[in-house]
Amino acid sequence: MDKIKPFEKIAAQFQISQESAKYFLGQVQKSFKTEKPSHKLILEFIEAQKLEFLLTPYEVAALMNESGVWAYALRTAPPTIVNDEDLDALFSSALE
Repeated sequence: MDKIKPFEKIAAQFQISQESAKYFLGQVQKSFKTEKPSHKLILEFIEAQKLEFLLTPYEVAALMNESGVWAYALRTAPPTIVNDEDLDALFSSALE
């Protein structure tokens, strides 16, 4: 009997492609500096949180770190995405 892989469970639970689920798990792992949690541990943590929607990989890693599930150092948070209005305001003030 085939075992269901963590990325398959995440893909089904959050209705995303299996490729996106694999990428997501890899990005959670890359959020940590040195020691990387297993895909199984990440899945168990997500299931325990009973999330209704999928957080960003860094948010999941930060929650794992804060809760002590994976208490290893995190990388710096990725930059936040800004919308077009924010960019327009930024560029127009820079040109003045």
